[in-house]
Amino acid sequence: MNAAVQRFLDDVWSEMITIYNKETIRINEFIENRPLQAGIKDYLQVAWRDGKIHIDVEEPFDWTDSSYEIEAGPYIAELTDELIRSELYPALCKRVEELFLSEKLGPRFFDYRFQIVLSFEMEDEDLTLCVHLVNEEKLNELRKSLQKFITSKIMSDLPVLPSVDDQFFFSHHLMNPDLMKQEENAVGPLIEHLSDKLRSNRRRLDEWTGQYTLAMDNWIQNIFLPRYFVRTGSFRMDWIPKEDMALMDPNADQLSFFVYAALQIGKTKPDIREQYLKLAVQLGSKHAAEYILGGSGKFTPVYKGTRVEVDNNDVTQSIEVRILNEEEAAYGEALDHITQLLQQGFPKEYHLKLKSKQRNYLPLKKMAKSGLHQFFAGALAYPSLFPKLAAYADIAMEPYAWYKDTEPGEKSVMPGTYAVLGLGLYSKEYFSLVSRYMERVDSEHQMIQHSYAETFIDTHGVEAELMPVLVDILLAGNEEARAVKNFVIDRVELAEALLQELSPKEIYEREQVLYRIFGSRAKLEKAVKSEQTELELRVILSELLTLIS
Repeated sequence: MNAAVQRFLDDVWSEMITIYNKETIRINEFIENRPLQAGIKDYLQVAWRDGKIHIDVEEPFDWTDSSYEIEAGPYIAELTDELIRSELYPALCKRVEELFLSEKLGPRFFDYRFQIVLSFEMEDEDLTLCVHLVNEEKLNELRKSLQKFITSKIMSDLPVLPSVDDQFFFSHHLMNPDLMKQEENAVGPLIEHLSDKLRSNRRRLDEWTGQYTLAMDNWIQNIFLPRYFVRTGSFRMDWIPKEDMALMDPNADQLSFFVYAALQIGKTKPDIREQYLKLAVQLGSKHAAEYILGGSGKFTPVYKGTRVEVDNNDVTQSIEVRILNEEEAAYGEALDHITQLLQQGFPKEYHLKLKSKQRNYLPLKKMAKSGLHQFFAGALAYPSLFPKLAAYADIAMEPYAWYKDTEPGEKSVMPGTYAVLGLGLYSKEYFSLVSRYMERVDSEHQMIQHSYAETFIDTHGVEAELMPVLVDILLAGNEEARAVKNFVIDRVELAEALLQELSPKEIYEREQVLYRIFGSRAKLEKAVKSEQTELELRVILSELLTLIS
């Protein structure tokens, strides 16, 4: 071996082993054994630039430089392009491969695959060499672990769930062609099964959706699209076709999987979904073109009535309503059509664009000023449409589902919300619907029902016959909900009605309702002892106090 090559290799190897030994201690101390993680390290880059040797043991980001740096001796001047290609690079790869395939640093130090990059700044042109190594034994073991995991943690029934860490690795393995077929029929059922199991846990479901859609986005940006497009734009978010793309013939299965992944990504990033579908059209996907224009084909995309026109797209989960004549019949016609769509299986988690001259909104604080809100507030202006609104709400209400009319957050609401809360304000006939809604709502993640009680009382007051629905509204809040200032128990009949409603409840429910009415246990005790409170009322308030003792 050439002496300069040997000196360079020795300097790099000495520094690299020092780094790896430190990393081994960290890995062994802090990282638990995970069945879906074959190992940690999967990258090594050795580079000569700016007069120093740079070593990266993690793939570097474009915007940062966290390399380990070492000085090189005068031998560096002797390293020619030919020596680097013919001696240095093969020797470096051989040493790394021997270490990679061994367990000298522990069985979990290396992942099953490993990338080696050697880069040199040269006078004429920079030189970069790259190779990917695979430990077939580790890969086969990981495949077995993944299949066992799918059977025991994914396809099994509740209450069995994967851990949060394993869920993360599983999401990325789904998009790894070494481990899974990149086909909708292979990946889709696994995603849906775990999603169904997590449906009652909004935080975990959102986390899972974010994980697998991120993995899909990574596959699209780093593996699929670079075959046919080049990144461009100031933030490298745009894609332009490669010059020879017209000569390329994308694999039909891969193109189909790209379209499927784009649709899934749309659950969290609708704009990115549209961009990817348009790129799929450029690659010749007829399905993508159909999705953009009219959805999946399960629903008639356009409805043209005499007073209203409605477009829908179940793929983009969107509805557009154009009110041609501002009158009751137009809103009734639109309501009938949207209700029919939901009956046929259209996604309840949709967003709605409204073209109307009216700007109606419900008198509720912190409610999104969206087209969807505006449409239902407009329909609620006509009492004869209340039965249609109630029928729609009964179909639309679904726990742990959310309209797409606003960014996920405190203004997100369950399908049916605008219709139900409006009906509860405008007609006593629909208090039972309000109660059903409050029983279903995800109180841990939805906020609008917290302030609804105050508006409801401003509208209807506090009466004994309203106590059942009032209690249901208070129970739909969570520990962040504040006391309702206008919920005043100042008459015997109100206290008796409240006592009757709370007696059969669980103690935590009693505590929640009484807190939201009185503000604290101490304030209820003060009311019981107050001489300004009539004796009969004090007796019943005392009984309420015993409910939480």
